[in-house]
Amino acid sequence: MTTDRAPGNATDRGSLAERFASAAGYELLTNIFAIAGISALLAGTTTWVVLALTGISFVLSLSSHLRRIKKGTQHIRPTGEFTVSRVIIAVTVGALYMGESPLWVVWLATGLLAALIAAEISCARVAWGAIPHSVRLPGITIPNKCPFAAAWIFYINSAALLVLAASSLAGASAWIGMAVTVVAAVPSAVILLDGIYRIRARRIAERRIRHSLTELAPTFAVHWDAPLGTEYQLSMWLPYLERLNKKFFVIVRNQGTFHAVSALTSAPVLLRKTMADLDAMIVPTLKTAFYTNNAVRNSHFVRFSELTHIQLNHGDSDKAPSYNPVFRMFDKNFVAGQAAIDRFANHGVVVPREFFSIVGRPQVEGIQVGPATSSGAGLTVLYAPTWAGHNADSDYSSLPVGYGIVEGLVKRGCTVIFRSHPYTRRNKAHAAEADRIQSLLAQDAAATGRPHRWGEAAEKTLGMTECFNAADALISDVSSVVPDFLYSEKPFAMASMTASIATFVDEFPIARVAYLFDRQLENLEAQLDLLLGTDPLKQQRHALKSYYLGDFDPAHYADAFLTEATKFV
Repeated sequence: MTTDRAPGNATDRGSLAERFASAAGYELLTNIFAIAGISALLAGTTTWVVLALTGISFVLSLSSHLRRIKKGTQHIRPTGEFTVSRVIIAVTVGALYMGESPLWVVWLATGLLAALIAAEISCARVAWGAIPHSVRLPGITIPNKCPFAAAWIFYINSAALLVLAASSLAGASAWIGMAVTVVAAVPSAVILLDGIYRIRARRIAERRIRHSLTELAPTFAVHWDAPLGTEYQLSMWLPYLERLNKKFFVIVRNQGTFHAVSALTSAPVLLRKTMADLDAMIVPTLKTAFYTNNAVRNSHFVRFSELTHIQLNHGDSDKAPSYNPVFRMFDKNFVAGQAAIDRFANHGVVVPREFFSIVGRPQVEGIQVGPATSSGAGLTVLYAPTWAGHNADSDYSSLPVGYGIVEGLVKRGCTVIFRSHPYTRRNKAHAAEADRIQSLLAQDAAATGRPHRWGEAAEKTLGMTECFNAADALISDVSSVVPDFLYSEKPFAMASMTASIATFVDEFPIARVAYLFDRQLENLEAQLDLLLGTDPLKQQRHALKSYYLGDFDPAHYADAFLTEATKFV
């Protein structure tokens, strides 16, 4: 279906400075200034000129990482970078000490510091190669964490270099420089030795892993691959998988998520990075594998045809990813209601009916049906926009107009719970809009005393179910939040960001029972009157609820999933 789409979420290639940095531009500059510094020293230039040039090189090497820290970039790994420039700086600083006695102490200290800097890449590779292995496997106990992050080695060595330069400038004894470098060597030695020990422990554990899994005798596994910060995809299903009362284990493919996932469950968790690592997971008792997203690496485990592969997905919505042809890769697709099945057919994705099992959304069992549990004057509205998506055609987010929506609610005296998507910060423009909304709520809370919630208070302190129960109404867009909220039968609104309202309703059936904002918010006030006032769509929502979420006894809603899953485990 052709839609009148809003401007797409074009790939953000970053600013010129960011692209320069990605092309090792900072590394080039630091090398140039470091070489200029030692050249100035050899040419007999004054000490201050030498220190100025090497200082610029040093500051540039630090600034690259400080910028990334300020931006909140994950997995900052400075250790092993800017090696050439920092070794040159160390030698230059050592040469400034040449007037000191004994000279062998000067050059030993300089040589040791230069060696520490040069060895950073080896320390880093050993530390990062000592990846976690597993937790809670029978007969296998293995250290999965290093004493401290290898990234600190960069800062420790840089600090030693700075102290050495300051000592040289102050004319301090060469023995001070020696003491500094010896102390700086200790963390590098710890990281190196710990990494070697953990690599060896992992190899020993790997030789026992099949025996350990056989002893565990699991009936199913959960295969999951996603970036850090996406654990909600797994955490929403683990409590229900645990209620099956069968032995199972979780496979993660990304070492950055290992510790976070390990904290979510009492089941064994294993890190399997490569496709070959998965071979040892297939033990005689294993019958089934569950998946909660459509990650590419799911295919690495689906290849084991002796297992039954069941896709649970991490939400039910009318988004394009919810009818992705990739779903046909699995033996079974557990869906919330008939709407999910029709969604495939309506978009030309042919999937045999027997591939589907309607099991409801067990996660909604705690959602209160009817009025909110909140009390006090004024209505409470949950604003929960989705993120920008991976591509322009999956960008349904209302955040570009979110400020106007929240401003309209605040003017009406509403209390707002602003819960942004975990991926919001991946898009600069959306992150900026989220910040604007938070500032607006903070200002209004200070001025009126209204208990708005945002940030950690709305996204960590409260769970999604608690947000639903506290709200009198929801405002969102094309998101799995909407069908889940439908269970409450309370009113909700959606922002039509991708098409005209008429086309939007055709493309996203749940919009038939939503109050719809156009992307210019020209009808905002009229729709808010309906959402927060007369609510003429109340009966239609009730009728559509079973279509999206199944027709199950509310008192035992999750049993539909448990009963169906039990057939396969």
